[in-house]
Amino acid sequence: MSRSKQGDLFGGAAPAPKADVAAPKSVVAPVALPPVEPSRTPAWRKPVEPKAEATVLTVSELTRQVKGALEPQFTRVLVRGEVANFRGANARGHLYFALKDEGASIDVKLWAGSAQRLKFQLKEGLSVIIEGNLDVYAPQGRYSLIVNRIDPEGVGAQALAFEQLKQKLVAEGLIGDQRTRPRRPLPFLPRRIGVVTSVTGAALRDFVKVLHRRHPRLSVLVADARVQGDGAVGDVCRALRWLGRTDVDVIVVTRGGGSAEDLWTFNEEQVVRAVWACPVPVVSAVGHEIDTTLCDLVADVRAPTPSAAAELLAPMLVDLEAQLATIKSQLHRAMEKTLLQERSELRAMRGALGDPRRALTTQRLFISGAAERLTTILRKRARTEGVALRDLSQRLQRARPQAQLQARKAALVGLRSSLLALGQRRLRGERERFFQLSRELERHSPRPLLQQGQQLLARQDERLGAALKARLQREREALRGLAAQLDAYSPLKVLSRGYALVQGPDGQVVRRAAQVAVGDQLRLRLGGGDEVSATVTQVKGR
Repeated sequence: MSRSKQGDLFGGAAPAPKADVAAPKSVVAPVALPPVEPSRTPAWRKPVEPKAEATVLTVSELTRQVKGALEPQFTRVLVRGEVANFRGANARGHLYFALKDEGASIDVKLWAGSAQRLKFQLKEGLSVIIEGNLDVYAPQGRYSLIVNRIDPEGVGAQALAFEQLKQKLVAEGLIGDQRTRPRRPLPFLPRRIGVVTSVTGAALRDFVKVLHRRHPRLSVLVADARVQGDGAVGDVCRALRWLGRTDVDVIVVTRGGGSAEDLWTFNEEQVVRAVWACPVPVVSAVGHEIDTTLCDLVADVRAPTPSAAAELLAPMLVDLEAQLATIKSQLHRAMEKTLLQERSELRAMRGALGDPRRALTTQRLFISGAAERLTTILRKRARTEGVALRDLSQRLQRARPQAQLQARKAALVGLRSSLLALGQRRLRGERERFFQLSRELERHSPRPLLQQGQQLLARQDERLGAALKARLQREREALRGLAAQLDAYSPLKVLSRGYALVQGPDGQVVRRAAQVAVGDQLRLRLGGGDEVSATVTQVKGR
């Protein structure tokens, strides 16, 4: 407000009123009298000129004249000062506060539409520069400043908004060292990857190119969304919520590089909270490596570029196949080692049992030696008896006693019979012993032990198969339990039990009655994805 204009308003001549300003009805215009010719009439006989009546204005008329004088002169002014008496938005979203300096104060009004477009938060004592127009409120006779644009003094609006929202998120535990939920690890090999970006942007082409070069078998589900400009915030939030309801294992939020204004969509509070609310891990790959957005801070993993995000999510297919081949070879060698160990234990058991063929050979050698000794004895005795017989024959020949010869013959026949009987008995005894040794050898045969070992090995094989099946069943049950737990934590389950999610005209969730006003349009989201629109006709419990 320039001093020259103030002088015009209060010290100098008032500007000519415009045609559209109505003239006050109560003003009495002075009556113009015809000129009086000089005459010789006595002074006491001369007529008295009537005095002009004073202009009397009503309060409304005076206020209208002040309004008509001030508002056209101050349609666009820039005013610097500090925010005072700031109490936040009222029920309709309007902001009322005062702007003051060392010597004066003026009321300021910021309508809800302009307040929603603010990139930072107003607070008590903040030094700002306001562009607006002067407004005179006739019912109270007060003038105020209507805000068209407001910027913090000494720091950019975006930088201040960034720091304010960052501090708010740190206080709520979404980012920083006091993060309430730890960063979720990325899946080693995702079955499907969700991507939030513009389908016409270069970021999607770079991401898919690198992803399919590393692992061409991975599936990608793209949610098209504007990444800058009007409507980008709503598109990104809707895309994140939609992908969160699909079967994707991880979500990538990406776009190419650009200026700070181009990337500002990913610093909006709605987008940041949508990233935090995703049920699966989120990778933020916004801009270049030097760019940092609030989405990067709240996401589970930050990638400097879209290509780097693809490298984080897609392991090389060739490396995976080589690892599988290595694991297969290691498993094969482990099985061979186990089989060799089992065979060595079997050979040790067989060695402890002994070879029955060796025992049989020993018995055969013993029997053969006994038969040879018996034959030697019999031959020796036969030779001895033959010698004696020859001696007797010679004596008989010399003596020639027939009776004595007959007696000797009879004795010889008896001895021969006894010798034959003795030999037969010895032979039967050796045969019986041989049969006993054979039966004993049959009792100690390794065949039953070998059969028992084979049966034990078969039982061990069955137990191993049963253990593997039981372990697989337990892992499946654990997986089903985790899936059921995840399904129980889903917000869609809460909606299916009869609850509803209420969103205001600005898309924010309504938690208190003070957030809505009569006439506002509300959206009620029910279970199954249905939505209902409603108009507020009455507000209670403010």
